[in-house]
Amino acid sequence: MVSVELITVGDELLIGQVIDTNSAWIGRELGRIGAQVDRIVSVHDTAADIGDAVGAALERADVVIMTGGLGPTKDDITKKTLADLFGMRLVRDPDVFEHVRRMTAERGLEFNELNQAQASVPEGCTVLPNRVGTAPGMMFSRPDGAGGREKLLFSLPGVPFEMKELVSEQVVPIVKRHFSLRSVVHRTMITFGLAESAMALAIAPWEEALPGWLHLAYLPNARGIRLRLSAYDVDETSATAEIEARFAALREYIAPYMLGYEPSSVESAVAALLRERGRTLAVAESCTGGSISARITALAGASEYYLGGVTSYSNEAKARLLGVSVPDIERFGAVSETVARQMAAGALERFGADYAVSTTGVAGPGGGTPEKPVGTVWMAIAWRTEKGETKTSARLMRFSELREQNIERAATHALNMLRLHLLGMSAAFQQTGML
Repeated sequence: MVSVELITVGDELLIGQVIDTNSAWIGRELGRIGAQVDRIVSVHDTAADIGDAVGAALERADVVIMTGGLGPTKDDITKKTLADLFGMRLVRDPDVFEHVRRMTAERGLEFNELNQAQASVPEGCTVLPNRVGTAPGMMFSRPDGAGGREKLLFSLPGVPFEMKELVSEQVVPIVKRHFSLRSVVHRTMITFGLAESAMALAIAPWEEALPGWLHLAYLPNARGIRLRLSAYDVDETSATAEIEARFAALREYIAPYMLGYEPSSVESAVAALLRERGRTLAVAESCTGGSISARITALAGASEYYLGGVTSYSNEAKARLLGVSVPDIERFGAVSETVARQMAAGALERFGADYAVSTTGVAGPGGGTPEKPVGTVWMAIAWRTEKGETKTSARLMRFSELREQNIERAATHALNMLRLHLLGMSAAFQQTGML
């Protein structure tokens, strides 16, 4: 087993100003090759904290990966600290110097003293060229004190897209060359529509039938539950085939809730259905504020089926842009079944789409009433029949008092409502209350 420790450098991580997404991404990438992350540590931008973290990590782990603190400003001290720790002086690397000079010129930036300092690296380290940024990565090696295999320390930029390039193109290949890694197979199925406890009950017979060498993990979030099957120290070909067969058998228990393998999502499932059927979509949003449109257009090729959307936050916009009846708004309120249906039908007509989705609700934290508390959301879909008639279906959902969570859940459930309709499952789900 190759053990790995991750060290992230930066005060911004410790005060919560920046979320550490680097560690999660690195952990996933290393897990795919059979290297296990045992510890993640975040430290201040001080030489003492960095030095202590590096020293402790190298005592425990085979591979240490640091991110952050490699910029051109005075608060970026990782490079200098590592040079001191390994007893190296900083020297100019001519290849890095030319790369930084060329990159600053292409960006129209001044090639000043701070930029030039990016080309200074600890003498004796292995420079990892950064083709998408100016700060190079660095690798240091140290013999294991017990006389075993060589330990590796990588220092990488904290900018996520730069870090990802260096890990994918250089760190992973180096680790694979230096260590004998155990085989590992992960496969993750994305599901949506069942709570974790309900999911566990629904798939209990399937789970109990899994062989002992297959490990199941439940990974819930606001966009569904990920079911991951993992196998270690196995023949990868046969293990992959067995996992595929097990997930195929899972359809007997929860087929309507299965969206596909990671990175599938509700929106990608909807996109696939629309694309294969040659149908188009429009969106009318109020409480979700454009989130549905954003999630759809984040998918490559969305222009094949997505025509456009309206974020009609005010009542005036609902009436003027979507043709919602003003008397109906006054009588039933903006957060109502009637308005949700009219918003969907209005988007369908305005854009000439085959399908439309709408949301209207109380996202919070204010604006709720005893009749319509925060978290109340009406959503609807509209579609054209073969005869060209417009039909609608609506659904009431009640979420929490947390605004961000309400927006994300409303967007996901509205898209899932359309997915189920496209699969011909809407009626059954409306009757059972499962959505």
